[in-house]
Amino acid sequence: MNRRDALKSVVLMMGGTMIGATAIMTGCSPERQLKDLNFSPEDLAFLDEIGETIIPTTDTPGAKAAGIGQFMVFMVKDTYDADQQKAFIDGLNQLRKDFNSEKGADFMKASAEDRLAFLNEMQTKFKASGDSREPIIINMLRDLTVLGYFTSEIGATQALRFVESPGRYDGCVDYKKGDKAFAL
Repeated sequence: MNRRDALKSVVLMMGGTMIGATAIMTGCSPERQLKDLNFSPEDLAFLDEIGETIIPTTDTPGAKAAGIGQFMVFMVKDTYDADQQKAFIDGLNQLRKDFNSEKGADFMKASAEDRLAFLNEMQTKFKASGDSREPIIINMLRDLTVLGYFTSEIGATQALRFVESPGRYDGCVDYKKGDKAFAL
């Protein structure tokens, strides 16, 4: 299974609720997209650090090792329409600004604990607002990080139990507490 097929499977399991899901499921790019949408190396590093905050390195490699910044850029450029792309860029800029004003430091230089506390607070504020019509940047970042990590080779083979398909069929697999979930 290649990465695009894995993405389609995950999006179908999520019920197509992810931003850009229509483009993934149909294989078509959105009709309206921003022209000349480019991300700098600093932007990629910033996205890597956000991803690493969401899925940190533990006994398995984290999101940064899976190249989550590159994955996010790929998804935003290829599957988001112009409005979603603009919301993503504006949201990243606002995240940088808000973090700096609240914590008095640059996100890239802050501790992992400060980063995590800030992102968790963003998620809490979003849930409390009750506005489910317009996903804010925290949902975009979370969805892209989880999708990118668990469909990457690192996520599928080291964080999940990977059994290459087609492979042997086991109709009944015993579950032991703490077992990893299977990769798609």
